[in-house]
Amino acid sequence: MNFLLWIVAVVLAVVGVVQLLQGQIILGIVLIVAACLVGPGGYSIFKGRSARV
Repeated sequence: MNFLLWIVAVVLAVVGVVQLLQGQIILGIVLIVAACLVGPGGYSIFKGRSARV
């Protein structure tokens, strides 16, 4: 699962950089932030909340 999240994060980051180069500043920044959040090191929507004691 981590590999899939890594691939998705890389694609989002590349598309974000392309958008930045095309002048779409807001969309580029949003995509790069989304890439950081989706990546295996960031917050994952696939991780459930677990009660840690």
